[in-house]
Amino acid sequence: MLNKYALWKNALILVVVLIGALYALPNIYGSNPAIQITATRAATVDENLINRVKTELTSSGAEFSNIKIDDDILVIRFENVENQLKVNDMLRESLGEAYSVAQNIITASPEWLLSLGAQPMYLGLDLRGGLHFLMEVDMDTVLKQAYETFTADVRRVLRQEKIRYLTVKQLKDGIEVKFRDSATRDKAEAPIRQQLDELTFEQNDRDGAFYLSLKMTEVSLVERKKSALKKNITTLRKRVNEYGVSEPVIQQQGEDRIVLQLPGVQCSSCVKKTLSAVASLEFRLVDWKNSIEDALKGRVPIGSRLYYDRQDQPYLLKKRVIMNGQHISSAASGMDSESASAAVYINTNGVGAKRLSNVTRKNIGKPMAVVFIEQKPVVREVDGKEVVTYKKTEEVINVATIQDVLSRRFQITGLDSPKEAHELALLIRAGALVAPIRIIEERTIGPSLGQDNIDKGTLSVIVGLIMVVIFMAVWYKGFGLVANVALSVNLILIIAILSLLQATLTLPGIAGIVLTVGMAVDANVLIFERVREELRNGNSPQMSIHAGYEKALSTIADANITTLIAAVVLFIFGTGAIKGFAITLSIGILTSMFTAIMGTRAIINLFVSGKTIKTLSV
Repeated sequence: MLNKYALWKNALILVVVLIGALYALPNIYGSNPAIQITATRAATVDENLINRVKTELTSSGAEFSNIKIDDDILVIRFENVENQLKVNDMLRESLGEAYSVAQNIITASPEWLLSLGAQPMYLGLDLRGGLHFLMEVDMDTVLKQAYETFTADVRRVLRQEKIRYLTVKQLKDGIEVKFRDSATRDKAEAPIRQQLDELTFEQNDRDGAFYLSLKMTEVSLVERKKSALKKNITTLRKRVNEYGVSEPVIQQQGEDRIVLQLPGVQCSSCVKKTLSAVASLEFRLVDWKNSIEDALKGRVPIGSRLYYDRQDQPYLLKKRVIMNGQHISSAASGMDSESASAAVYINTNGVGAKRLSNVTRKNIGKPMAVVFIEQKPVVREVDGKEVVTYKKTEEVINVATIQDVLSRRFQITGLDSPKEAHELALLIRAGALVAPIRIIEERTIGPSLGQDNIDKGTLSVIVGLIMVVIFMAVWYKGFGLVANVALSVNLILIIAILSLLQATLTLPGIAGIVLTVGMAVDANVLIFERVREELRNGNSPQMSIHAGYEKALSTIADANITTLIAAVVLFIFGTGAIKGFAITLSIGILTSMFTAIMGTRAIINLFVSGKTIKTLSV
């Protein structure tokens, strides 16, 4: 029978529309600005904290909609961003370093929607407001650090092979080893070349001395720079996640730059502090031979240094560092099975394992200390400008007797609580930046500007939709109304897919939706004009509908596929705003083909299938 869909097709269309409506629904509820408070070290998040925060909010006159504890995090919801910013600054000052206070955006959707995984669309920086940083990685430092490592490795190889040399000098772009004679130089080149295959070798003689010049290969230089950039991006991402920012954007730009976007965040100085904070561990032997009383009186022996733990207990430690955080490959918190105390389980890399093994083998029965080092940025305002300085704290967190040879895997105990062990493991995993970063561009987009962009973008979609609806209803009458229903469903499906994929919607993305609104009815225009043509040729209404959809299909497919190809190219080669436009355009093309072809056909079939139709409202 003409113009009748199989039951499964109608069921498929209905299911798609219902699922689309379900996953688009969270966008009606929207999101709330929020403050999240987490405890650090000895502090706890409990009812006492809620009462304390409530008292401060009431006394300051700040309005909030809800306050509760969720997974050991105190969450305060607000109706507007202004109150959020006001409370954020106030709580940071009053709670101090005992608690971490972070801004966030939390969905207002009911629990039953969240249980289905339904979330509202992510909004980009231009719609939500927030911070934009463009950072440059200091590649000179990357190469300097690489050559420092190679210089130490060259000395190590020469000592292992018992080859005499005069000097090993690190240059700006290489290493120079000086020998007394060419025979020794030739003898040294083979083991260095074998163990350090990332270097190129060049011999030269001058002033009666024999030199071996070493430089990194071009491939090694490129790989070192790429690796430094990727590791810095990973570290920044971990730090941003620890800060509690939702929907951050961290991307590489060019060969040595990183773009960081934090929607919904307005506290620039707070973010800078979090991004530039450095935490690490150092493992040192305890100087048990010398008197700590003499050290406290100012007579610290050469080669040793005085440290303190958190209870101000002094320790005299060797200056030589056995191993530091750079030699740790992973860290996880847990409980020590013997002492039932908090512990951090450490895995070292190959270099760290070798160093630790060599030292502990020679010092069994002697004490070794673990020093926790943290550099906290302190932001001060000088002459109206923010100046960041760093406060370095070093404290002994663990002293234990070496019972056996340590190697790749061991544990650290002596921590105050499981929470502290968890935080220490997080800091170690996040690690230090491989190379320094410099902020070369910073922009703050206010929440009011973001809301203004949302309002204007929404208005443009509504105006475009109304104009298209009026045109289709006037020009194509009843069939035009069917197309308008399909157009509305198309918008719902676009929003649902963006929400389901958690794609970021930007202002150019809204432009893509507006364009899709106009393009979505193109297919219906082609179909309806073809139906009119079939009617003019004397075909029956039923046959005209069937022929209109069948004969217009290839033209519709060709037009949409070519546009989709262009959108995919924009997504692949574009960045930022261009990608946002390409995403919504691509989704809009696919959904419009579904609604314009299958959706409208299903609705029209409901009215004409199995009936004798003399005229069509088209």
